[in-house]
Amino acid sequence: MRVKSGVPAHARHQRVRRQTKGMQKARRTRFGLGKQAVIRSLQYAYRDRRQRKRDFRQLWTVRINAAARQHGLTYSKLIPLIKQAKIDLDRKTLAELAVNEPQAFTEIIRQAKNSKKSTPKKPDSR
Repeated sequence: MRVKSGVPAHARHQRVRRQTKGMQKARRTRFGLGKQAVIRSLQYAYRDRRQRKRDFRQLWTVRINAAARQHGLTYSKLIPLIKQAKIDLDRKTLAELAVNEPQAFTEIIRQAKNSKKSTPKKPDSR
């Protein structure tokens, strides 16, 4: 007896069509093109979930650098000062403070600069 695959095939096609909601033209209506489009879109989604993390860290760096330059520092000089002062703030929080709470960011920079002055320099061992 012959087994027809009408119901499972129809279910597969419907699943792909649901996933292509929002796409245009043949990607939306044709199964083959829709299936390719869904696979590609899932690959992009996977890749861009990681890319988003890079993009945000880059944005935070730019914002911190812009705020630090208003106080006569650069990003590359500010981060070691903050670590040396044992101020435990991540870049996301620093960027948020730099944009929304400039007084708090100024206070952090002041504390970081003061901790630099208070730490004794190591003697030259030549």
